[in-house]
Amino acid sequence: MEIIGRGFIAQHMAAIVDRHRGVRLLAAGVSRTVTAGTTDFQRERKLLERTIDASRRDGRQVVFLSTASSGVYAAEGCAGREEEAVPATRYARHKLSLERLLAESGVDHLVLRLSHLVGAHQQPWQLIPSLVAQLHTGRVRVWREAQRDLLDVDHMVWITDALLTAGVRGEVVNVASGHPVPVEAIIAHLERRLGLTAEPEWVDVADPGVISVAKLHRLVPGVRGFGFGPDYFRGVLDARLAADHGVTSGR
Repeated sequence: MEIIGRGFIAQHMAAIVDRHRGVRLLAAGVSRTVTAGTTDFQRERKLLERTIDASRRDGRQVVFLSTASSGVYAAEGCAGREEEAVPATRYARHKLSLERLLAESGVDHLVLRLSHLVGAHQQPWQLIPSLVAQLHTGRVRVWREAQRDLLDVDHMVWITDALLTAGVRGEVVNVASGHPVPVEAIIAHLERRLGLTAEPEWVDVADPGVISVAKLHRLVPGVRGFGFGPDYFRGVLDARLAADHGVTSGR
């Protein structure tokens, strides 16, 4: 596998770099969902265009990492299925436009819409590092009624490997646990484990974060072994806190 990028996801995908030699995985896109600007979006589009051109020449399959968060499934009553995408944010519109570009290019491809990944090497602005840093200041911004679907990055790597091994192509697949968690519950768990208490700064933003994983389970039945469920997020957070802060689950 050729991995384009050197960031958080690219570092974890290196675990399967010796597999899937006919694949080119683009892991160098925009990761800032709120502060990214036009220049960032244009840079990612040009990178995808170059990746498509390279794959036209050598016939490799392009794996594009898109998003299942930040307003992709924003329509009222949406169940979060891949075909129901109705973007509500600039970031979501950008990612979906790149999905269309890839689909219309004619190259062999696979689109993975990722939920909120958790793991080593994350950037400070990403969800869990940002929340932990805020908790240490004594104040934390909380999006009222927002939910986040957390997924261990190692499970994402396993899922990607399984999809490619199964020969899945020409598909858009949500890669998530399927169990969104209220942001308040995530913060409460972090506070309990870290022994911290922070004053909440409430922000009224409707962001339900519902993501369907029906297609994922159909294509990769083995994901059932990861224990996805209402308490899955606790194990994901505990593993990260133990690695980064030496905090045990018994604290």
